[in-house]
Amino acid sequence: MSILAAGFAAALLVAWANGANDNFKGVATLHGSGTLAYWPALAWATAATFCGSIAAIPLAGGLVRRFGGKGLVADSVAADPAFILSVAVGAAGAVLLATRFGFPISTTHALTGGLVGAGMVLAGPAHVSYGTLGATFLLPLLCSPIISMVLAATAYLAFSGLRRRAGITDEMCVCLGGVEQVATSVPGTASVLLTSGLTVSVDSLERCERRYAGRVLGFDAQALLDRLHVFSAGAVSFARGLNDTPKIAALLVAAKALGVSGGMTLAALAMALGGLLAARRVARTMSFGITPMSHGQGFTANLVTAALVTLATPLGIPVSTTHVACGSLFGMGAVIGGARWRTIGGILTAWVTTLPMAAILAAGSAFATLLLR
Repeated sequence: MSILAAGFAAALLVAWANGANDNFKGVATLHGSGTLAYWPALAWATAATFCGSIAAIPLAGGLVRRFGGKGLVADSVAADPAFILSVAVGAAGAVLLATRFGFPISTTHALTGGLVGAGMVLAGPAHVSYGTLGATFLLPLLCSPIISMVLAATAYLAFSGLRRRAGITDEMCVCLGGVEQVATSVPGTASVLLTSGLTVSVDSLERCERRYAGRVLGFDAQALLDRLHVFSAGAVSFARGLNDTPKIAALLVAAKALGVSGGMTLAALAMALGGLLAARRVARTMSFGITPMSHGQGFTANLVTAALVTLATPLGIPVSTTHVACGSLFGMGAVIGGARWRTIGGILTAWVTTLPMAAILAAGSAFATLLLR
């Protein structure tokens, strides 16, 4: 197999790994809040992501150029098949490793690491544009989770205030003998107090369903929120396809096997397949590992994520959907006091190690191709 063909295959592996690690992130709040089961949520994520990928074709120019290595290394190096192969190997290896352990990481971060590692070997450390790396790649990746964390926390507090003013109450429900009953938690215990006055022990308060009682503009508040929540999850998945697909397609385009449209379509198909076959580990972490969430909290997190990622794409800003989505959940967990900091610490550690891990793998691949020439 030629280096160019190997690079093409490795780029498809990046797309598959991206789907496995990223596809469920947009709908994690649907599954975590109990709005949808795993497979319906995944089907919705896959369809919306694919639509976003196709819609990105006319908007993809800026991201395709950036993730083809132009501006970071000399054009002659960016066009080298060994460079394309090494970037893809580094990114795919880092994302697949994180997926195996259920950590949601950034494919954008992994690609950036691959670009740096391959560039340092094939162009030389002195010929990598570290200014471009910092301003164009690292700054958005570092700032986006902080911005989404603050926005999600602020938006949730604002929405909660509006809900209370509208007279919509937040109820906890349990099902006894097939009959749904309203309950309130008993502080310091795993018990709930029913409206009948009976106290019932439960194995976990998180298993009790939370719902909103009241009407908004004549519509049942909970039914309306569920529809908005599903729509917002689709918007996040659409935004992810819009923002992530061009970065991966850049490798296929750089391999000169496909044009932008063909590269985008093939990357979208590989992403969808990876998500359908291997998304469950990361889905569990995103849905249940970061923070417990109600329908309203999940909707708010999705709304912030979709807005930030969608805005970034036409501006050519390589934000990470993972960082934005997780940042929103971190902020939500912090403001409701439910953040699981041990899991969050593990995710942050995976984020910190993603770029150097991808860079090391890419550098190793680049050395190997030099030896084989």
